[in-house]
Amino acid sequence: QVQLVQSEGGLVQAGGSLRLSCVASGLTFTNYALGWFRQAQGKEREFVASISRSAVATVSADSVKGRFTISRDNEKNTMYLQMNRLKPEDTGVYYCAVRFAFTLDNIYRRASEYDDWGQGTQVTVSS
Repeated sequence: QVQLVQSEGGLVQAGGSLRLSCVASGLTFTNYALGWFRQAQGKEREFVASISRSAVATVSADSVKGRFTISRDNEKNTMYLQMNRLKPEDTGVYYCAVRFAFTLDNIYRRASEYDDWGQGTQVTVSS
């Protein structure tokens, strides 16, 4: 069965950086598009970023564009979210997700499009 294990998040000051990772097992990693989502307290889960199977295509939410970068390491079955210039509004629980994809270059923005999810990790940005 598919298992996604996320690294710990943490507490960081505004303007700081943090890198999240997510290790996948129980799947052929290269057959999956990947995504990151987040959920602030009292709010719905929202899209953060997605990367295609080929890693050629990536997309980020407007709120994080230019600050967050999604990447993948197929050798390690691992996906990453590099978060720079963090803001207090980036605070929330971050989730990684995978979606089986027939095409190499598709990315996916909706949570309902993903098959499996990580356990979530708390990121708190202090002002």
